[in-house]
Amino acid sequence: MTTTTQTRSALRFVPALFAAALGIAVISLTGHVQAAALHDAAHDVRHATGFPCH
Repeated sequence: MTTTTQTRSALRFVPALFAAALGIAVISLTGHVQAAALHDAAHDVRHATGFPCH
Protein backbone atom coordinates (compact mmCIF):
# COMPACT_ATOMS: atom_id res chain seq x y z
CA MET A 1 0.00 0.00 0.00
CA THR A 2 1.48 3.33 -0.99
CA THR A 3 1.40 6.52 1.01
CA THR A 4 -1.07 8.08 -1.43
CA THR A 5 -3.49 5.18 -0.99
CA GLN A 6 -3.18 5.40 2.79
CA THR A 7 -3.85 9.14 2.70
CA ARG A 8 -6.93 8.70 0.53
CA SER A 9 -8.25 5.98 2.83
CA ALA A 10 -7.76 8.20 5.87
CA LEU A 11 -9.43 11.17 4.18
CA ARG A 12 -12.57 9.14 3.44
CA PHE A 13 -13.47 9.15 7.13
CA VAL A 14 -13.08 12.90 7.72
CA PRO A 15 -16.59 13.86 6.49
CA ALA A 16 -18.17 11.06 8.54
CA LEU A 17 -16.31 12.11 11.67
CA PHE A 18 -17.25 15.75 11.12
CA ALA A 19 -20.92 14.84 10.64
CA ALA A 20 -20.90 12.72 13.80
CA ALA A 21 -19.27 15.51 15.84
CA LEU A 22 -21.72 18.07 14.49
CA GLY A 23 -24.67 15.79 15.28
CA ILE A 24 -23.49 15.20 18.82
CA ALA A 25 -22.96 18.94 19.33
CA VAL A 26 -26.44 19.80 18.04
CA ILE A 27 -28.10 17.16 20.20
CA SER A 28 -26.12 18.25 23.27
CA LEU A 29 -26.88 21.93 22.80
CA THR A 30 -30.57 21.47 22.09
CA GLY A 31 -30.89 19.13 25.03
CA HIS A 32 -29.73 21.83 27.45
CA VAL A 33 -31.62 24.81 26.06
CA GLN A 34 -35.05 25.79 27.34
CA ALA A 35 -37.94 24.83 25.07
CA ALA A 36 -39.15 28.41 24.67
CA ALA A 37 -35.71 29.64 23.56
CA LEU A 38 -35.40 26.81 21.03
CA HIS A 39 -38.87 27.48 19.67
CA ASP A 40 -38.21 31.21 19.35
CA ALA A 41 -34.94 30.61 17.51
CA ALA A 42 -36.57 28.18 15.07
CA HIS A 43 -39.49 30.55 14.61
CA ASP A 44 -37.20 33.45 13.70
CA VAL A 45 -35.28 31.30 11.21
CA ARG A 46 -38.51 30.21 9.55
CA HIS A 47 -39.55 33.82 9.06
CA ALA A 48 -36.09 34.86 7.85
CA THR A 49 -36.12 32.17 5.14
CA GLY A 50 -39.69 32.95 4.08
CA PHE A 51 -41.13 29.66 5.29
CA PRO A 52 -44.70 30.07 6.56
CA CYS A 53 -45.01 28.72 10.07
CA HIS A 54 -48.44 30.00 11.12
